[in-house]
Amino acid sequence: MKEITAIIRTNRIQKTRRALEEAGFPSMTAQEVLGRGRQRGLQHEFCHELPEPEYAADDDTVNQVGFIPKRMLTLVVDDADVDQVVALLIGANQTGNVGDGKIFVSAMSGAVRVRTGERGVHALV
Repeated sequence: MKEITAIIRTNRIQKTRRALEEAGFPSMTAQEVLGRGRQRGLQHEFCHELPEPEYAADDDTVNQVGFIPKRMLTLVVDDADVDQVVALLIGANQTGNVGDGKIFVSAMSGAVRVRTGERGVHALV
């Protein structure tokens, strides 16, 4: 099993969710996060076709360090599904512009479905 974590643009979450669901991967966790990459949080200076990042008006810390709102998706999949899921994530999120995101794949030693006690890949679906 592998854990796949994807950091994506906020405006791509629904497209990503639909692509994963249609391919048979409906289970995921999504979180609102703040992040920055090589663009140092200055996304609007590198790509003029994207809107400037939206920050909370009262959050001076965010403005000072230049974080951009993103969504972080986490999925746990069977090893055989990793390439397909990564391809789906790229397909739904790649614009060719700075800030498209990152995908991380990590080893997962186990999973347990709380309701039934099922373990391993049987706990994933």
